[in-house]
Amino acid sequence: MISRTHARSLKLPTLVVRSLSTETATSSGHAQPPPPPPPSQAKHPTSKPLARTRLNPAPRPAVSHRHQVLASLPPSFGRNQFLPVADSTRALLESIVAKFEAPIRYAFAYGSGVFEQDGYTTTNPASKDGPMLDFMFAVTHADHWHSINMHQFPGHYPLGARMLGSSFVAKVEEIPPGVWFNSMVQMDGVTIKYGVTTVDNLCSDLLNWKTLYLSGRMHKPIRIIKDDARVRLTQQVNLTSAVRTALLTLPGEFSERALFERIAGFSYGGDVRMLLPAENRGKVGNIVRKQAPQFKELYHRLVVALPGVHWPAHSETIQQDTSPHARAAHLRKLPSNLLQAVTGQYAAQAGIPPREADETVYWSKIAGDPGLAAVIEKELHRIVRYPSAVQTLKGLVSAGPVKSLRYSAEKVAKWWKGSGSPSSASPPSSDSKP
Repeated sequence: MISRTHARSLKLPTLVVRSLSTETATSSGHAQPPPPPPPSQAKHPTSKPLARTRLNPAPRPAVSHRHQVLASLPPSFGRNQFLPVADSTRALLESIVAKFEAPIRYAFAYGSGVFEQDGYTTTNPASKDGPMLDFMFAVTHADHWHSINMHQFPGHYPLGARMLGSSFVAKVEEIPPGVWFNSMVQMDGVTIKYGVTTVDNLCSDLLNWKTLYLSGRMHKPIRIIKDDARVRLTQQVNLTSAVRTALLTLPGEFSERALFERIAGFSYGGDVRMLLPAENRGKVGNIVRKQAPQFKELYHRLVVALPGVHWPAHSETIQQDTSPHARAAHLRKLPSNLLQAVTGQYAAQAGIPPREADETVYWSKIAGDPGLAAVIEKELHRIVRYPSAVQTLKGLVSAGPVKSLRYSAEKVAKWWKGSGSPSSASPPSSDSKP
């Protein structure tokens, strides 16, 4: 019994040693010698690592730029965003985007070259007087994207930008509202303009309305060419925010055209370009008159999903509950940048209790204020004004002096031709009913 126990005790250490061993036995039975130490350790075992200099450019430590990516969404989610266009237009848009070798995560086309507008003699981009095709590309890393694109299409960038390189372009792009435009570019027999931004910047503006430059463009009909789940999700939030904001500025009963014009006008109010003679003052009406079916596809499901709003599919009249309680539900869910600005206007007003005392009373008091619509409009103008001015100045850098003068001259010419047409001077819709 003792000898059997002693034998087991001898086997146990042997098994443990074998299980911890990482060496494999060779066919000759001789153990392989250990690998030699690295040359730097063998020759200079106590030397310090060389300092990083221009002659010794040691690699920079790896920095992770990985973002959590939303893998997919249900196929039916956000289907209102996918607006149909003519097959020839779809094929042209997809062909142009496919020519870019730099990776594009999300791409859409917008403007009069994609959807019909009043004030244009033709909507065919290939015709002589046809409109320019407008694109927006959302990418992951701006510097990397412009580096590839500048190598493929150097002529898209002005000479100064090419000399300073993609890092300079990316730095200029970062300046709010965070977009770089290459304009008056010839591709596939048409003239295009394309903006480049990052997915992070795009989603931030869609959620918070920090500048309303990108989110305001996406309040109006767009044609999605390359989809991204994260952008589609935040765009749905952006569209719902537009509906809530419009409802807070509209009466208890109003027409669908009044809703569409109110939403389309968010990004134009306060825009410094509207002060220039080349911009059409009736642009919002021109857009809505021709694109009403696309607006209804975008917004109808979102409107009827909100409590207290009644909009039958066959009707052009919308009714909403305008009680302070109902309006407070919309007010509390406005984009953070707009909400902070609106509540800041009421911070010092008498009759508004502190938010910490009773949140329900606080929100109901603000929502019931007859001047709330004017406050919201004022803050929307303030949000839009500065980014639009900065982007206008950035256009001088991104387009260069020659293209800037040519682009301005064409805008003035189009304005002059359309200034005499009835559609260009049409007043905004007055279909709201008090």
